[in-house]
Amino acid sequence: MNKLRELTFRGIILGALITMIFTASNVYLGLKVGLTFSSAIPAAVISMAILRFFPNSTILENNMVQTQASAAGTLSSIIFVIPGLLMMGYWHDFPFWLTFAVCLAGGMLGVLFSIPLRHVMVVKSDLPYPEGVAAAEILKAGSKAEGNDANGGLKDILFGGVIASLVSLFTNGFKLLSGNTAYWFTAGKAIFQIPLGFSLALLSAGYLIGIISGIAILLGTIIAWVFGIPILTVINGYDSSLSLSQVAMQIWDNDIRFIGAGTIAISAVWTLLSLIKPVIEGVKISFKTLRSDVSIKDTTERDLSPKWIFSIMGMMLVILVVTFYSFIADSGLSTGIAWSLVACAVLFSFIMGFLVAAACGYMAGLVGSSASPMSGIAIVAVIAVSLILLGLGEINGMLSTIEGSNFATALALFTTSTVLAIACISNDNLQDLKTGYLVNATPWKQQVALLIGCFVGALVIAPILETLYHAYGFTGAVPRSDMDLSQVLAAPQASLMTTIAQGIFSHKLDWTMIFIGLVLGGIIIITDLIFAKNNSKFRLPALAVGLGIYLPPSVTTPIFVGTLLSWIIKRYTYANAKKNNVDPEIQFKKVDSKAALIASGLIVGESLIGVILAVVIVISITNGGSDAPLAIFKNLGDLPQYLGLLVFILICWLFIRRALSAIKSKI
Repeated sequence: MNKLRELTFRGIILGALITMIFTASNVYLGLKVGLTFSSAIPAAVISMAILRFFPNSTILENNMVQTQASAAGTLSSIIFVIPGLLMMGYWHDFPFWLTFAVCLAGGMLGVLFSIPLRHVMVVKSDLPYPEGVAAAEILKAGSKAEGNDANGGLKDILFGGVIASLVSLFTNGFKLLSGNTAYWFTAGKAIFQIPLGFSLALLSAGYLIGIISGIAILLGTIIAWVFGIPILTVINGYDSSLSLSQVAMQIWDNDIRFIGAGTIAISAVWTLLSLIKPVIEGVKISFKTLRSDVSIKDTTERDLSPKWIFSIMGMMLVILVVTFYSFIADSGLSTGIAWSLVACAVLFSFIMGFLVAAACGYMAGLVGSSASPMSGIAIVAVIAVSLILLGLGEINGMLSTIEGSNFATALALFTTSTVLAIACISNDNLQDLKTGYLVNATPWKQQVALLIGCFVGALVIAPILETLYHAYGFTGAVPRSDMDLSQVLAAPQASLMTTIAQGIFSHKLDWTMIFIGLVLGGIIIITDLIFAKNNSKFRLPALAVGLGIYLPPSVTTPIFVGTLLSWIIKRYTYANAKKNNVDPEIQFKKVDSKAALIASGLIVGESLIGVILAVVIVISITNGGSDAPLAIFKNLGDLPQYLGLLVFILICWLFIRRALSAIKSKI
């Protein structure tokens, strides 16, 4: 019987603090580039480093902390849909209670829906669960080393965090460093640019996704900026009174971006279809476990009781009913129509959420949480709910007006956000439960930690979104006309979901560029299948190519540089291992682990300063000040660009050097 300290008050408090840090970081990074990072391993390292100063800390207590933080970090993926409500002009800020309620209900339902799957998918299954196994190994290693490994890991996180914080402060606060640079030129009527962004968070995101995805993103950038924009400027011409950058960005925003959207859409749906067998298997397992009655005497194998599961589930359904009614009541519809739409939205969220929970749980075990096609789930959900609403008589009568079409689009997005919260949490939770199984944690206590993580995450997401919006704005939604557009957060997935829903309800979606993107995505998918059939080491992920087209080059270039760093580090490590006659896999695993922690620190450092500066900017604007209250000089010409490039190169060198320092330690 397990008697070690596990779900403790100090662990819950520490988990809540780490939760706030990583949730803020993931919200900022997700809005900026459309990517989030796994907070499980950094949270485990921080927990081990801190709790070792307290008496009787255990591996199980550390596991609970990382479980709680991981759940909240994953819940931040709701930003892939809900900012669309501001982009389309339906909301003008993030209502706290509505945002909190949809995050809380969706997150907790995701936890509850995944509980029946634990015994079959985690205990009795041979699914690999890559992130869950990796987190368990970190916890075991830290426990055996009595905190030394954890202390070293914390130093790596702090190293990255301090550097990124200072650079972000001097870039976005003091304005002494530029965040990007670009050289623009023409060849005839064609416009070209050579771009480079200096974001350390994006550099780190690039390291974490690897060189294959980096090459794919670079290919997408080349398609957009070496071929797409020059061709369109030649065909359509442009206003010579505008600067080259203004012309190019207009073309990218009006045309090229939708080619990327089409490529992202078909690649995400293709990924989902390619996993249709495990999706169906996951749904079957979920229904099977609901019919079974497994009696477990060992408390370390006991899940939350059915009584608690159904009680909490009932409370979440009540919250959903109240939340959707509050959302729909603002439309001015009659009570009868409003309640019929509430019933439709709640039933769709519950049923679709249950199905995607099973599917995402299986996919997480098969390919890992990071590789699971959440974009595909969101696209399928927003299309499905839009078509359902389109078929309702109550909605059909409203679509003839702009207000009615906007309301239908908003309701589809709001409903999809609930489904996505369920999907993302289910996708992550089984990874956490796998970690718990490998370190002999008590399942029901871990499930309580997951529920707590959802509550804390839901509590902080709305204020963070509100602050970031008023400080930086989103693509297509800026709160003030005089804002610095170079700082606007792209929120790419939310923009895509909004475009799809608006197109379905208005019947006015310009399919030309999207169709080009669909065809392009299809060609890339076929090319990738050919590579796979020939057992080639090189692959061409269409989703990454689509992101390269869809995102501005100031975002994609530092991501590619990060993937290049990962390739350099791996090549050097393997060459060094061969030279010294040691196992290259073992050596690279140690180097990669160190580099991943540095990258996590860089992401957290830049993201947190971004959030903190957002608070400062909002306070300044509220009191009649500027949106750059910390800026030291108003105009330094091109100097910040040169300084930014120099600092960026220096940090790339420091990143490689510190990561490779792991080779000097005993393998």
